[in-house]
Amino acid sequence: MTADVTATLPPAISVAGLRRVYPVKPKPVTALDGIDLEVAPGEFFGLLGPNGAGKTTLIKILTTLLLPSAGKASIFGFDVATEAAKIRRIMNMVAGGEQSGYGILTVREQLWMFSQFYGLGSREGWRRVDELLDAVGLGDQRLQRVSTLSTGQRQKMNMARGLLNDPWILFLDEPTLGLDVSAARAVREMVLAWKGAVPGRTVLLTTHYMAEADELCERIAIVDHGKILAIGTPAELKRRVQRESVLRLEVNRLDGGPAVLAKLPGVVSAALAADNVEAGTEAQRVAVNLVLRDDNALTGVMAALGAAGSRVLGLRTSEPTLEDVFVELVGRGFADEADAEAANAGADHDHSHPTEDAER
Repeated sequence: MTADVTATLPPAISVAGLRRVYPVKPKPVTALDGIDLEVAPGEFFGLLGPNGAGKTTLIKILTTLLLPSAGKASIFGFDVATEAAKIRRIMNMVAGGEQSGYGILTVREQLWMFSQFYGLGSREGWRRVDELLDAVGLGDQRLQRVSTLSTGQRQKMNMARGLLNDPWILFLDEPTLGLDVSAARAVREMVLAWKGAVPGRTVLLTTHYMAEADELCERIAIVDHGKILAIGTPAELKRRVQRESVLRLEVNRLDGGPAVLAKLPGVVSAALAADNVEAGTEAQRVAVNLVLRDDNALTGVMAALGAAGSRVLGLRTSEPTLEDVFVELVGRGFADEADAEAANAGADHDHSHPTEDAER
């Protein structure tokens, strides 16, 4: 796809009023409850939400693995319910920790096998496999058995598998799950390089790693209980929780402690930072976390410090994180997931249900 062609394309993802209800006992479980979403061609879009929020159900519908109960969804204009074959030719999916294929095959044989599943000719399949093995850094492992690969190497192989059919859109479901820092970085760089090589290539990412979403995604939707709670760029989402100015102030001395600053007009709170240098050390530095009603209050703080003989050694703004946004909207962080999962045992909204195969 060229830039001119991209401008004329329909949305990479278009979803309207999408619902998915699992008919389980004692009562049906609503995994998606009226989702509306549009992703433009060439966009790197993120989907965040706790386990059971509906993320994987949505991806299964978009990748034609599951039919919606109601509503419409399309990929580059192709309807997921009636044009599944066309969608499968232009999309692919990679999930974290997937164990697809056969361990007794070599890496090269494994990928060639998948190239045949994707409809490539035999000769074209071998050419494409060798090209991708070099691209993902597995050239030296091409004749190695899949069962002997490390976790990071296996995920690189899965990424190569996901690119075999040269998809227009790539769905990534927690692609760096369980990887070490180096392997996770390699996967992220690989995805960015692939997307940037051709205009219009689109990525939908689900992840529990907030920093990863912040780094990669142009826009993010936060989902819970089958509904989109918020959608926007990472910066727009963070501004939702940035109601006051949060600053870290470092001075050489602070007679009277933070309480002196807390009494000033416009100061919401003032407290010693957790990493504060203890009094009595040779190079004394007092670090204070300040919350101001607005930036104008900083003028009074600086004037009070000057009058007290304090010298400012450092001042920086502290911005909210995506984790802050997530907790405010969802009411819990990912650290609380285990408790949520235990409470919802037997009603896992996001994963396959025995009734799904019958519905296809």
